[in-house]
Amino acid sequence: MANPDGDVGLMASIQHLGVAADISRATTPGMGWRETNGLNGHGGEVEDTRTRPRKYQYYSTLPYPVETEEQRQANLMKLLEHLQECLYIGDFNPGALHWTREIKSWLSLKFNPTKEQRVKMVKLFYDLSLAPGMDATAIERFSSMFMVLTKRKHYLRPGKDLILDWKPLYYCLKSMVLPQETGMTHSPMMRRNIRTLTKLCTFAQLYFDPKEISPMLKKVLRYFSASDPQGAFVVVGLMNLLLPTSPPPASEPTLLPQQHLPTLFHLWSLINRSKTFDINFLDILSRFARDCLPADNIPFSEHGIFTKDQSSLIFTAILRLLDIPISSATSPYSPGIEASAGLSILLDRDQRKHPFPHSIARYIVMSLSPQCLDTPNSILTSLEGLIESIETFFHPSNSGAWTKNLAQLVYYLADFFVMRWNREMSGEMQVHESRRLTDPLKRRFVLCLREVVFMGIYAKSGTAMNFSLSTLQSLAYLEPNLILPGALQRIYPSMQSLVEVHRTTSSLRALQSLTRTMVLTKGFRCHVTSLLGLALPGIDANDLEKTLHTLSYIQAVCYNIPLHDLTKSPCAPHHGPKDSTLALQWVGSEMEKMEVEGSNVELDYENLSSEDEAAILRSSTTSLGLFLTSLLEKLFTLLHNMPDATRVRGGSPEENVINTLPAAFTPLLASLSDDLYDIALEKIAGFVTSTVVNGARDAMAFICNSLCKVNPEKALARLVPSLIDLIRTEIEENSAASTRTVGADVLPRDRALVWYISLLSMCVVHVGDTVLTYEEELLEISEFMQSRCKGIPCVHVSNFVHHLLLNLTATYALDFSLYEEVTLNQGLDVNDWGRLTRPEELHIKWHKPSPAGLKFAAKLALQHIGSANIQLEALCSEESPIALDGTGKDWSDEVSRNLILVRLCLSGMAYVIDSNVIDEESHRPFARLQRSSEDSESSSLVELTPEDQSTDSDSIDSSGQPIPVSWDPNLNPVRPVRGVRVVPSPETGTTRSSQGTFRTSENEGSIDPSDYDLRATDEFVIRPTYKYPAGYPFPKRSRSEEEVRQSNNLYHTFHGIRLQAGEVLRKVHEFLRMRQQDDVTCFNALYSAYRAFFIDVGIERSAHTHDRITRLLAADINPYKVSGLRKEYPRPLLLRRAYVYNLQRLRHNASPRPSSGLDEKMLRDLAESSLSNYVEIRRTAQNAMDSACKSIIGARAILLPIFVEALEHAVDNLDFARIKGAMFSLLFSGLTKTLARDWNSCPRFIKSYIKTTSIDRPSVQKIANASTMQVFEFGRPMERLVLMDEEILKDIVPQSIPQDTLVQHKKLVSDKRAAIEERKALLAVELVEIAKGAHWRKASKTVAVVINLGLRFHTIAPPNMVELFAAGAIDDHPSLRALYSGALVALFSLIEARATCNHSYEDYLLDKQKIPTKVSVVTRRDSPDWTTSYLEGFAREETEYYVDNDFPGWLVWDEKMPAYESSPKSFLEYDEVDMRARTQIGKILSRSWFSKFFKYLKQEPREAREDRFRMGGVLLLNFTFELVLQGLTDVTLEEIQAEIADVYGDGSDKHQHRATAEILGGLLCSVADSNVELRQKIWDYAWPMIKKIFEDGLTPENSSYWMSFLNLMMAGKDPRRSWPILQWLSSFRLDMQSNAAFKESSKIQLLQQCVVASGWHFQLEKPILQDFLAHLDHPYKGVREAIGQTMAAIYRSRYHESYKDVDQLVGAQNAASSVGTTPYKPTSEFIGTMNDVFTRLEIWRGERTPGQQTPSSYTQGSKTVLLWLDSTLSSHECTQLLQFFPDLFMQQFLHMMDVKEDPELQNLAYLVFRHLANIPHGIGEDDAFIETMIRLGKTSPFWHQRLRVLINMQIIYFRRLFMLSQTQQTQLFCAVSHMLEDAQLEVRTASAMTLSGMIRCTPAKRRAEIVQSLQDIFSKKLAENPLTKRSPLGTPTPEQTKTLLKRHAAVLGLGAIVQAFPYQSPPPHWLPQILATLAVKAASDPGAVGKSVKSILSEFKKTRQDTWHVDMKVFTPDQLEDLEGVLWKSYFA
Repeated sequence: MANPDGDVGLMASIQHLGVAADISRATTPGMGWRETNGLNGHGGEVEDTRTRPRKYQYYSTLPYPVETEEQRQANLMKLLEHLQECLYIGDFNPGALHWTREIKSWLSLKFNPTKEQRVKMVKLFYDLSLAPGMDATAIERFSSMFMVLTKRKHYLRPGKDLILDWKPLYYCLKSMVLPQETGMTHSPMMRRNIRTLTKLCTFAQLYFDPKEISPMLKKVLRYFSASDPQGAFVVVGLMNLLLPTSPPPASEPTLLPQQHLPTLFHLWSLINRSKTFDINFLDILSRFARDCLPADNIPFSEHGIFTKDQSSLIFTAILRLLDIPISSATSPYSPGIEASAGLSILLDRDQRKHPFPHSIARYIVMSLSPQCLDTPNSILTSLEGLIESIETFFHPSNSGAWTKNLAQLVYYLADFFVMRWNREMSGEMQVHESRRLTDPLKRRFVLCLREVVFMGIYAKSGTAMNFSLSTLQSLAYLEPNLILPGALQRIYPSMQSLVEVHRTTSSLRALQSLTRTMVLTKGFRCHVTSLLGLALPGIDANDLEKTLHTLSYIQAVCYNIPLHDLTKSPCAPHHGPKDSTLALQWVGSEMEKMEVEGSNVELDYENLSSEDEAAILRSSTTSLGLFLTSLLEKLFTLLHNMPDATRVRGGSPEENVINTLPAAFTPLLASLSDDLYDIALEKIAGFVTSTVVNGARDAMAFICNSLCKVNPEKALARLVPSLIDLIRTEIEENSAASTRTVGADVLPRDRALVWYISLLSMCVVHVGDTVLTYEEELLEISEFMQSRCKGIPCVHVSNFVHHLLLNLTATYALDFSLYEEVTLNQGLDVNDWGRLTRPEELHIKWHKPSPAGLKFAAKLALQHIGSANIQLEALCSEESPIALDGTGKDWSDEVSRNLILVRLCLSGMAYVIDSNVIDEESHRPFARLQRSSEDSESSSLVELTPEDQSTDSDSIDSSGQPIPVSWDPNLNPVRPVRGVRVVPSPETGTTRSSQGTFRTSENEGSIDPSDYDLRATDEFVIRPTYKYPAGYPFPKRSRSEEEVRQSNNLYHTFHGIRLQAGEVLRKVHEFLRMRQQDDVTCFNALYSAYRAFFIDVGIERSAHTHDRITRLLAADINPYKVSGLRKEYPRPLLLRRAYVYNLQRLRHNASPRPSSGLDEKMLRDLAESSLSNYVEIRRTAQNAMDSACKSIIGARAILLPIFVEALEHAVDNLDFARIKGAMFSLLFSGLTKTLARDWNSCPRFIKSYIKTTSIDRPSVQKIANASTMQVFEFGRPMERLVLMDEEILKDIVPQSIPQDTLVQHKKLVSDKRAAIEERKALLAVELVEIAKGAHWRKASKTVAVVINLGLRFHTIAPPNMVELFAAGAIDDHPSLRALYSGALVALFSLIEARATCNHSYEDYLLDKQKIPTKVSVVTRRDSPDWTTSYLEGFAREETEYYVDNDFPGWLVWDEKMPAYESSPKSFLEYDEVDMRARTQIGKILSRSWFSKFFKYLKQEPREAREDRFRMGGVLLLNFTFELVLQGLTDVTLEEIQAEIADVYGDGSDKHQHRATAEILGGLLCSVADSNVELRQKIWDYAWPMIKKIFEDGLTPENSSYWMSFLNLMMAGKDPRRSWPILQWLSSFRLDMQSNAAFKESSKIQLLQQCVVASGWHFQLEKPILQDFLAHLDHPYKGVREAIGQTMAAIYRSRYHESYKDVDQLVGAQNAASSVGTTPYKPTSEFIGTMNDVFTRLEIWRGERTPGQQTPSSYTQGSKTVLLWLDSTLSSHECTQLLQFFPDLFMQQFLHMMDVKEDPELQNLAYLVFRHLANIPHGIGEDDAFIETMIRLGKTSPFWHQRLRVLINMQIIYFRRLFMLSQTQQTQLFCAVSHMLEDAQLEVRTASAMTLSGMIRCTPAKRRAEIVQSLQDIFSKKLAENPLTKRSPLGTPTPEQTKTLLKRHAAVLGLGAIVQAFPYQSPPPHWLPQILATLAVKAASDPGAVGKSVKSILSEFKKTRQDTWHVDMKVFTPDQLEDLEGVLWKSYFA
């Protein structure tokens, strides 16, 4: 109950909360690793199934008895047994997947497994999700199941209930993102979906043991390297996904977060200027903040678990991430760094689901505590400073890329705070008292966000507005007295249309979100009725968006308050007010107060007595009758203006309004008092019976339905007789519906009839048994309409019958009241406003089908379906009553009408159709079920007794997609099981064959795999199903015999009607097929009826009832979801939740059923028409067939052979229509997966599919091309071996099946798989022969299929396939050549993979490789000179081993590092299978083969984008050259060399160079792991050729090829492997005499590529640097650019950390500071180099003549240095240069920007200069930089320099807002203020802009001090420097000039203060005086001073046009008078 005297009202309900709402696992701390005893917030023992009890008691809300908990648990155990059996025998897909879906369905029914069961299932599905060898589809499903089981944190407590091993997940991720470490990338068939793995991490991470942090860091950090930044990105991505953040046990102090946080901050600082790093580390740190909050053993301060320095760095990163624009600043992030992320992008979380504002808010809110209130520097003050510094960017006028981020940030901040507050209040979140949120903290938090949220609700962006409205709701929930006054002050003028229309719409939406809080808050609830009245004008046909929001607001109000006149309540005092006078007076006075006080109004209703407030509230309800009347009049006007329903497009505003009307009117009518309901009933009834509005038919019908549902007795009595009379009148007197209708529009004559029928239809649905009162009238009118109507009205008549049947046969809630009946009987009063009914107090009125209702329904169905059946049989006979002459459409109309009636009747009685067993004997119901003594709906197995069935057990998942189910090994593997009686086993309850437990064949002998029936035998399985009570209407056997007899009669009647309808539908189909093949209308109606016949059994699935109702409920409950609370919804929504749960049970029970003979015939009918010549008929039939397949077991098995055979014949006969029908049915429906498993049919289909590629028909080719990938997947290999943890599998349930039986079943499954694989191999051989010599299009499709079919680990490939690929690699057709080449590379890769895995498939799955040349080198990491000696080794050619990986030792040394022998003694060993394939390929690789292949390489590409170095060709050549060098080919190396020489020719053509580079690349790579002699031989041949090209052959056209060649040779490899290239490039020296600029620059670029590829392993840099540094002033631009970038690359790769191990790294960071050590400290050598370089530049500057036009050493050297610095500052090691900013860089850059004669130098210098302020400085490292900027700004003699310094001042002030000391801030303000007096106008103007920006982004407390100080200074300066008279000569004296400067400075300073608050409304109290001062004292000044004043004043007014009516109240009349007339027209009057 709401408490009117309380603060928020909702808090009262918190006392009886269970626990908080189900929030995303990303938002809330887990249960923690604390030593708890498992007690819940109530102090009792937690039940075994859940850590917290359910708030909503689903089972008790249902109107029928449900199963017992023992039955549920027994069923779960059986499901787990089936799953265990399938996993053991290897039946994963479809077997294990089927039972996984069943378990998921069991869970979806709100059933709870025990904790022990859940733990076992979690472990099992975690293991299955990561099991090597598992099929990708199965992995996806198992992963999904794991996520379902761990979706909510309260299911299992981490550490207490469950611990998961992180290593399997780590190894899966590692194999994808660190392939260079594994040496082999998995083939595509073994690849996993990386997105699934990253999602798996999100759920599993919580259950990783925090004790594993150290081992995890040791595993991961060894891969960290900034030399190749990809390694760093990958490591951080892995840490973000895997690192446990749960609090450690109190007994482990070494695991406290601060033990590892300094290391994390240090790693963060190693890659600067990276947005990815910022996002990842914020995510990690925010999770630490969240998870460690409840842990008492973790120290907690005003900065949470973090230190002050850590907090400052985090907030600085937050500012960077928010993307706030600053003046002309560039981005703080560098695109080049993000480009080097490489494979790490696979590890990124989806920013749509995990936006970074979410992490920011989580960090902030989870770090708040009461300690923040007492300290001047805390998380809270930082948050306030952040919001205040960026608040102007929330304003609607200031929108941009940042808008969404800012709106998301405040939304998540408020949402997190609400969640934490609620959970702490309810005790769900156990937080130490010293950390718990308090009221003062809450108040300050709300004040912090209040102003920006009020700006956000009027945002231009719809997304930002939605976020802001949700935030407003959260803040109002926390502090209504702070939010509601300001909201009302803004909303009232908007509702009174005093402001812009868009603000009215936003205000309506704001009211909707605030309604709940207003209703519960004392005083503010008195405004509700007046706001309702003000909202009525929003119902406007000219503004449908506003209408939509008005209706939503009314809905929100009606869900929260009763529309009752409380003055008439029995609880009301007799002396109280009887009219609305009191309320009107009170509201008027409050509105006046708001208008006077403005947006800062405070409404303190705490002092308003409860009695007075109650009196006002009662008075306000007296006008509700007037409101209702006005609302209905507005509604009727709106409906009159609605467009015709047929012209309303989907998603239009009109459709949205129509859909919103029932959502709004149901709660409205339900909340009315009896007298008001009578008024509404009369008004609506009068309207609908006297007015026809065709465009509003549906809308009005929905309203009538709402009216009748709320009070069926009154409404039906008023409406039904009237509507029936009106219908008769229209038909009899106006001849309505007397002729057929052409087109979709209703004839004007028929509109009234359709109007009345539509209203009547909606009046009789979901209104309960009240309709029985009108049984005779309804039967009569329905029969009358059916007999008299034609055209479109017939459809509405059939719909009426459908609705009536649905009303009588379905179970649904008949309760819509806001309150329980006992509450209503006591009378409602003010305390009932906003009162919620607790879920446990619910007493729901349900409609259950009654015997009388069922009898009425049977009579109705018999009447209409019987009549339709008779008419259809007559129409389809030879003596049809309507002539079938082929001219008119009367026959089609009549058939369609009856078919529609049959369809709708079948759908209407779906709820009484029993889906258990179907029999068709004598048109009677299905064969009797041998039911137990319990209810037929008991949770025991459904007992099936089909006598002749071909069954399928395909289920339907939640998305509605067909999912194949497992083949049952119990059944005959040779042929489908027919004639088997399926009964439940008395021992186990599982379904077994009654002919024996297991059958192999007729003779019970051993099974020959060649005899296998390779169909998808799972299609024939009847699996056990577990159904539960769902309100089936027919009674239990325990009732009286009479009841049972009557019930059985009705039961048989309904089923007989349905069966008879099915037979008639078949007859119609036969007639149409024979006589009316082109009658599309009839066929469409027929197949719609077929579809309803199949799927509308047990539940009306054709209407998507469950999905539709669920979506509507989700939309309605969304405004009431409050983080941290559960099911705090109005009572009507709780009622609807019960209805949805009932539908869930119905849908669960409506599982696929066995097929009957009639079903099979109808399926064949659909198959026949799916191949029709007419597109429309095909589509409708295919749709019905797809639905039938999901409902009938065995449907796919029946249909599949039909379509495959049809496709074969159609292709042979070129019957295009049948080809398209068959292909579409097989490839774009539920048959596709069945086809992929049916290897009797699949080969036939594939061969037919390949034939279609030869058909020259665009429509056929379109289908073939669209289905290519599906067909390719058919050949995918099956699971040959899956590695699972057998202990986990055994532990899931006790094994009940004998071991021998399991072994036998397992053998059957494996034998069948082997047989299928053999069939695939045979098909591959056959297809290869087809591909040979075929047309290229046919061959390309064939080969693509063959690759998947033929490539296998154990056999590699058939010989003819090997021959095809090898020979095809030189095919004449380019597309085929590329395809064959790729296939040959795949073949070679498979051979190599087999050899490296020791020919073991298990090793292949486990990624265990044995590379002969690979060794593990023991590092001497304990030796202090180990790293030095290690690096020195890279400067020498001789070495024992090659280190190809970049990461060993860069950050930390491991005990061992991977390396490769430099002089290998052993090589890959190939077995017989490998050698057979290699030898066969070698015989094909002749000299002519290579000659032709080289010729194709040299060809000019067809497209420009293909003109590049192609790795595909290099890979193939690599493998083929290996065969040549091993002597397996006829061609010799010498012959190859001759061919290479022929390819290169004279080297004049770029294509010669491209081909030569690719060939030489392949040749050199082929000997990388060969013996030294062979390797030397190849290098001796290749190097002279390469060297000659590098020296003289490079041109701008071919250089890119050789750069790629060099990258191939050196990237990811030890540079010593390419020693000749390395040595030659390192020996390069600049030739200052050469004029060949490109030759020089290209060599330097090659050197740069070598340095970048080698990274920190490049150790020959010193002579190169000396040479470059000596020639910085090189005369050629291209050379200078290359020098600069190469120097940057060299210095970038010099840095490394090389800690001995991870422990030393962690220890060093902890010892240094809370943020670790500072990386990239320059060495003394580097410092000396920089000093020397800039000394030389200064000397050269002095030597240059000012104004010199020609290049000089200074200009050229400066450009080289700038290019070097630009590259460095754009990279991650940019902080290396920080110490040079103040002394070396600043002054020199400014000098360079002043060289006007060289624009290129100026631009470069300006570019680099702007970088400086974006470089992240460490804490306390910016003092000198700031001092230098201030000094230059004040003292530089050049105004351009002073101007440029200003830019960086503002940037550094904002970027380092949280790291600048107060002294530094003061210094910057003083400097900028001083620059306002600069002699140069441009400097003064820029200073004013900079000062304004700095004021704007300063936190409020500090800002107030600064503003006051500056205002005093500038006002005083203006007063002390009065304007003097000008000299008569016109030339101002120096004194006058000085005075003008001071006055201008004062004006600009005051203007800067004014412009710092552009959107604050009303403006600050001191601002009007500044404006008045400017207007009075300086507006008339001549020149720049007066102009500046006018500009300031006009800009002020321009930004406040929307709010001027409020802002002007801050000014006194004198001030307004002073401002008036300053400009030529008055802005301020």
